[in-house]
Amino acid sequence: MTHWTAIGIALIAPLTASAEGAPAPAQSFVQFVPLIMMGAIFYFLVIRPQQKKQKLHSQFLSELKKGDRVVTSSGIIGTIKILSDKLVTLEIDEGVCMKLLRAQVAEGANNLKEETKPKA
Repeated sequence: MTHWTAIGIALIAPLTASAEGAPAPAQSFVQFVPLIMMGAIFYFLVIRPQQKKQKLHSQFLSELKKGDRVVTSSGIIGTIKILSDKLVTLEIDEGVCMKLLRAQVAEGANNLKEETKPKA
């Protein structure tokens, strides 16, 4: 065997060994299709709705104004008296006010009616 033949065999041997043992590129892509599908389903069922909800909440917080009735994330209902970039002062009863972070306002409460107990 000549010197060039040995070099040729050394160069060709790894190519033929990898071609026989390794799957074809199309086969390896097919193996990732279920993973890609699961990622797409996860995105459309979990991530995208959460992003839409966060966007709506941010828009709601930016549109708050003095006099709005709101519900906090802890369930406290009050009327906005003072509004700043980060803080909200709510009047929860006559003369009773509390300060809280603007981000803790969960939703509007203009449609809620106060329940009155019937007199017995």
